[in-house]
Amino acid sequence: MLIIGIDPGISGSICFFEDGKIIEVIEMPVMTEGKKNKKQVNGAQIYNEFLKRINNKDDDIRVVIEQVSAMPGQGVTSMFNFGQSYGTLKGICSAMQLPMFFVRPAKWKKYFNLINSQKDASRTRAIEIFPYFSTQLSKKKDSNKADAILIASFYYETHQKED
Repeated sequence: MLIIGIDPGISGSICFFEDGKIIEVIEMPVMTEGKKNKKQVNGAQIYNEFLKRINNKDDDIRVVIEQVSAMPGQGVTSMFNFGQSYGTLKGICSAMQLPMFFVRPAKWKKYFNLINSQKDASRTRAIEIFPYFSTQLSKKKDSNKADAILIASFYYETHQKED
């Protein structure tokens, strides 16, 4: 089974995870838009990234997206952009007829004992579980990659009996 774990948003990441192993993790494809060169998720590139990796997989694919919502203290514009990214990912998966599953941050973080921890704690945890991938998680900014890895791993570990 191919699990695609997604930490949505402009600075998010996508993890391709198969049989308990990380195949690849990519940063969220983005593009610039408008006069101010604002970044937005690049839906066409995400589609192509998915297509590249699912070509020979029949129906044994699961897309697991972190279920996000508005957060107190966030600006209206940033929340709108975040929601737009989330919607783009859902639209791509729907158009490609990929089964989607949503997991709240609190649920996967509790599973990995990351509740009330620093943002960087997910990177440390991912390195502990997947030491062979540590060179690709060496920078602090790689915490979004770690989140995508842990989201995919959470689904793999908690749903493999059901699928």
